[in-house]
Amino acid sequence: KKSEGSGVMAKADIEPKSMYHAKKWSDDVENLYRFQQAGYRDEIEYKQVKQVDMVECWPETGFVKKLQRRDNTFYYYDKQRECEDKEVHKVKVYVY
Repeated sequence: KKSEGSGVMAKADIEPKSMYHAKKWSDDVENLYRFQQAGYRDEIEYKQVKQVDMVECWPETGFVKKLQRRDNTFYYYDKQRECEDKEVHKVKVYVY
């Protein structure tokens, strides 16, 4: 039996405890870069705002493939890395 209501909303509005800037590129930093380009802190905030369970990712790399901005326009991303070294320090990493 499925529980009433979506479990996603139960943990609504999770706020990060702290934040720091990324020092070097990684898969996680790449995905954070993509969420932040689209106007979200990270995957947690994206799922809260858009009320989705899954984010579409490239199966080959695991990078985020497509995000919907708050104004409902879509961002599409490549399979390959998009966050260049000179951009890495701008990426915010949130700690929960």
